[in-house]
Amino acid sequence: MILERFSLKDRVAVVTGGGTGLGKAMCHALAGAGASIVVASRNSSTIHETAEDARRLGRRALALPTDITDSEQVNALMERTLKEFGGIDILVNNAGIARGIEPSPRDSNPKAPPAIWDLSDEMWRQALDTNLTGAFYCCRAVAKHMLERGRGKVINIASLAGLRPARNLLTYCSAKAGLIMLTRVLAVTWARQNIQVNSIAPGVFANPESAAAILELQAKQIPMGRCGEPAEMGSLAVFLASDASDYVTGECFILDGGRHARCAPQGYGPVVEMEQSR
Repeated sequence: MILERFSLKDRVAVVTGGGTGLGKAMCHALAGAGASIVVASRNSSTIHETAEDARRLGRRALALPTDITDSEQVNALMERTLKEFGGIDILVNNAGIARGIEPSPRDSNPKAPPAIWDLSDEMWRQALDTNLTGAFYCCRAVAKHMLERGRGKVINIASLAGLRPARNLLTYCSAKAGLIMLTRVLAVTWARQNIQVNSIAPGVFANPESAAAILELQAKQIPMGRCGEPAEMGSLAVFLASDASDYVTGECFILDGGRHARCAPQGYGPVVEMEQSR
């Protein structure tokens, strides 16, 4: 049966940033497909809730507070997982940060991009450490284990910002582009060891923290006319974590309702509406 290829029964998945949003949705989906779940995040209260959700589905689950920018904490996360579950089959590097890491527009003009000289060393390091270096730490921490077993699935959560530039997002775009290239390098390096490494570049997804007016405005820029639902992210994660994707590696899956296909750089659009040809 083809559906058996999507089963994650007896698999163990580690998901960073799994306490909220898309990370939580992916945990739900992976658990729903049969996987045991280890949820990691700096926010301990949210990951315990996600772990409990997995247990209600009949899965084993563990919540481990972890700062992925600290390599010692990442190593401890993987060691604890191996001790409790005996193996790691799936790694989802979802933890990241987008807001609050760029300098504010200069002279209080929201249309003026921040000058590069306003970007501090701390801002640069925070963006790269959280969005890129943390994923590297996690991949490094599971590498020997997966290579010795001769199997593994790594899913890095990137962004459309890693594929095309966005105004005012110098650090975020740079970090996510680096994450996509890290994905590709690891994919070709581990390809013959039966370890598949892929990334997902999500578009705009509905979440309780976003104002309805903002989501409505974003939806108008999406060809499908709506924002994504978190469960749709979970479905793609299950595919990439399962045997169904065994011949897929090094790819960046765009999940954005067609927004990237429009090709317009983020932050720009037509000055006037163009008349549709008849």
